[in-house]
Amino acid sequence: MKSASILTLAFLLAACGSNNDAAPPTETASVDQTAASDMTEPADTPATPVDAAGYIAKADAGDMWEIESSKALLAKSTNADVKAFAQMMIDHHGKSTAKVKAAAAEAKIDVAAPTLDVDQQKMLDDIKKADATGIDAVYLAHQKTAHDAALALHKGYAASGDTPALKKVAGEIVPVVEEHRAALAKLKPAA
Repeated sequence: MKSASILTLAFLLAACGSNNDAAPPTETASVDQTAASDMTEPADTPATPVDAAGYIAKADAGDMWEIESSKALLAKSTNADVKAFAQMMIDHHGKSTAKVKAAAAEAKIDVAAPTLDVDQQKMLDDIKKADATGIDAVYLAHQKTAHDAALALHKGYAASGDTPALKKVAGEIVPVVEEHRAALAKLKPAA
């Protein structure tokens, strides 16, 4: 169980856009679902950016990953509950992107187009490659990882960020991410 929790933490760091040099696990489909469903507070992660540019880049990349991975799920899954969650991710993460951009504009900070890091791209590819029978499990495992990372990112920036408008938005996003994590804890892949 401990090694599966470590595997889940590795995905967490990947989804966060971590600059951690450790290679992500390659056996994503074999993640222990019991460990993957452990929805305790995320463990310490590498330093959350306290600068506006770093926060914006990670937040926007995280939102883009959430939206793209959810679109990939909707194309293949037959599980109505997981599909409803995916649609909620598209809607909510589009809104959080808009909030971050508005706060950046208020602070007169230019926002670059988001890009996925290597680990996020690998997780997205895993979801896209999964067949209809396995996509729910892969998607849910990666969503849990991404939401743990998002919670750490937004909580960290809300507490220690350098730009008041963005700190406020990060604080507003935290309860939404917590709601997503609670919803994820209730979802199960189709049997």
